[in-house]
Amino acid sequence: MKRKLKHLMLIMSAYNKTDVHPSTFILIGIPGLEAAHIWISIPFCVVYLLALLGNFSLLLIVKTDSSLHEPMYLFLCMLAVADLIVCTTAVPKLLSLFWFHDGEIRFEACLTQVFLIHSCSTMESGFFLAMAFDHYIAICNPLRHSAILTHSSVVGMGLAIVLRGTALLSPHPFLLQWLPYCRTNVISHTYCEFMALIKIACAETRIRRAYSLIVAFLTGGVDFILIICSYVLILHTVFHLPSKDARLKTLGTCSSHVCVILVSYTPAFFSFLTHRFGHQVAPHVHIFVANIYLLIPPMVNPIIYGVRTKKIQDRFLKFFNLSKPLN
Repeated sequence: MKRKLKHLMLIMSAYNKTDVHPSTFILIGIPGLEAAHIWISIPFCVVYLLALLGNFSLLLIVKTDSSLHEPMYLFLCMLAVADLIVCTTAVPKLLSLFWFHDGEIRFEACLTQVFLIHSCSTMESGFFLAMAFDHYIAICNPLRHSAILTHSSVVGMGLAIVLRGTALLSPHPFLLQWLPYCRTNVISHTYCEFMALIKIACAETRIRRAYSLIVAFLTGGVDFILIICSYVLILHTVFHLPSKDARLKTLGTCSSHVCVILVSYTPAFFSFLTHRFGHQVAPHVHIFVANIYLLIPPMVNPIIYGVRTKKIQDRFLKFFNLSKPLN
C-alpha cells in the first residue's frame, strides 16, 4: 500500500495539468497485471540475457571466421545488431519498472526510445528482405550469386536499409514533441511507443496517425510482400528440380529464414493491427504481445540459425570447445 501511494505521489509531482509539455512521463507497465510484474520480469530477464548471449556470440563467431563472410551471414550480423539495439533500448527500463517501480522516464529519453525501437524494427524488416533476396539469387540464379552479391553490394544494401529506417522514422520524435499532453503524462505501457503517446495527446492526431500507417506499409508491408514474391519464385524453381532429394535439400536452406520471419512478423502484425483496429482487445494482451515482439525474436534468431545452419552450428561448437581450459 505504501509503495502504491509513493508511486501515485510520484505521478502527481511529476505532472502539472497546466503543463502541456511535461518534462517526464510515467510508464505503468502492463495494466491489470501490476501484481504479477515481479513474476513476469523473471522470464523477461532470462530471455533478454539469452538474446545478449546469442547475438554477441553470433557476431563474434562470424567476425573471427573468414569462411562465414558470405552475404547471408553478413545480413544475419546486421539483423543481430538491430535486434540488440531494439531489446536493449526497452528491456533495462522495463526491468527497472518491474523491480523497483521506477516508471519515470524523461521526455527526451522517451522520444529516443520511440525512434530507436521503431527505426531498428524497420531495419530488421529490411534485413529479412535482403536475406530473402540472397536466397532467391542463390536458388534461382546460382551461377551469378557471387557476381551479384559482392561485399560492396552487401554493404551498400545494408547502408540503404539503415538510411531508409533512419529517414522514414526520424520525423516520429518531432511529430510527438510538438503535441500537447494536457490530459495526463501516464503511459499505459512498459516502454515509449508512438501510438501509446498519440493516445494521450490532447490534439488532433489524424495526420500523424496517417503518416505512421503509411511508413509502416512502405517498410514492413512492402518488405513482406516482396519476401512473399521471392519465395513464390523460389518455389517455382524448386518444383522444377529433377529429384525429390534436390527439392528437399534446396528448401532446407530456406527453413531458418522462414522460421525467423514467422517468429518476427506474427507478433509485429498482431501488435500493429490491435493498436489501430483492435479496440476490443484487452490492453494487457496487446502490451504483453508488444513485449514479446521486442524480446522473443532477438533471442530466437541466433538459436534458429545456430541449430538449423550447419556452418554456424559447427563454429559454435568449435568456439566453445576452444574456450574450455585444457586439462
